[in-house]
Amino acid sequence: MSLYTLGLNHQTAPLDVREQVVFSPDALGHALRDLLTRPKVKEAAILSTCNRTEVYVHGTEPQPVVRWLEDFHRVPKDSLAPYIYTLPREQAVTHAFRVASGLDSMVLGEPQILGQMKQAVRHAESAGALGLVLNRLFQRTFAVAKDVRTHTDIGSASISMAAASVKLAERIFPSIADQRLLFIGAGEMIDLTATHFAARNPRSITIANRTLERGRELAARFRAEAITLNEMPDRLHEFDVIVTCTASTLPILGKGLLERVVKARRHAPVFVVDLAVPRDVEPEAAELDDVFLYSIDDLSNIVRGNLQIRKEAVAQAEEMIAAQAGSFLRWLEGRTVVPTITALHGHHDQLRAAELERVRRLLAGGTSPEQALELLARGLTNKFLHAPTQALNQAGDAERAELVAMFERIYNIPDAP
Repeated sequence: MSLYTLGLNHQTAPLDVREQVVFSPDALGHALRDLLTRPKVKEAAILSTCNRTEVYVHGTEPQPVVRWLEDFHRVPKDSLAPYIYTLPREQAVTHAFRVASGLDSMVLGEPQILGQMKQAVRHAESAGALGLVLNRLFQRTFAVAKDVRTHTDIGSASISMAAASVKLAERIFPSIADQRLLFIGAGEMIDLTATHFAARNPRSITIANRTLERGRELAARFRAEAITLNEMPDRLHEFDVIVTCTASTLPILGKGLLERVVKARRHAPVFVVDLAVPRDVEPEAAELDDVFLYSIDDLSNIVRGNLQIRKEAVAQAEEMIAAQAGSFLRWLEGRTVVPTITALHGHHDQLRAAELERVRRLLAGGTSPEQALELLARGLTNKFLHAPTQALNQAGDAERAELVAMFERIYNIPDAP
């Protein structure tokens, strides 16, 4: 059994590919249990966000897991091949540390990915998919991420997706204070984005959500109005800025709907940010002259703009990760010799039991305790030395030299004069 990671992310796959393999939170438990039924998969965890889908596995061969990923999401065979990466043991460990530390994120140093990875681990635990190796990997991962974020400036001056959305909106409109805003959804990303926009004191804020109760909870924080998704189509024309991020598997804003909105607004521009994966807005809506549509990938250039000023922090973080990865790999390497150590213990315990039984029979036959102890010690010594002595006697010249050096090291035997 080995450790590996396979997946795709914003660096290897475009949005239209990534959205095909997203796992909803409700589907993760079933997915993990299904994955564990596949041969050569002992442990597994799935990290699925808007920027990445990754499967962490303790198993043997990654190719069956790639096939499973295609089958589970019903995508054509080999269609993921140009975008997917497979990272063997050493790279998998380093990758996990980098992801949790925010070094592999679209937003360098972003804090959300650490919480998302912890949530992925909780799902794996609930599904019974974690064992000793992956559990140890993730616990070490979270400790490394904490150290990196505590002792480096990796997260300083970070421009989030939420902040980038505000910057883009300010390119379209002279002032956010004059605009009416609609946020579709009520999750963490909408919460964060609404907070950034609210700081600009917009004219009004409305929260549209599937459940009105959750929408009202979020709206109360911003003195905003809450509506249901069913009410939303009839009111879309009221809003200048629309930010959407739901868990819908199908688009909720189509090109036709937005075309009618533009007409109702008499071609006044509408700024739309789609932070969802899969997308909430049909990509074809970008063809409309008065709709300024931006996806999560469109924001990447803005959020990467301040990477240069944090190169020193990145280098420091990479050094910390390399050191910790080496430590974990030594532990993992030690796990590979456990079966051999167990077998050695079992073999020598059998020798001990056999000698002890022989001496007990001698004692019962009248042999003195002193003589019996001497026989026990001599018998154990002979049996313990039999295998290495036989190996030395039967080895060829080259092999014998290697065995001599190994035994001298194991038994701390000084070099012969």
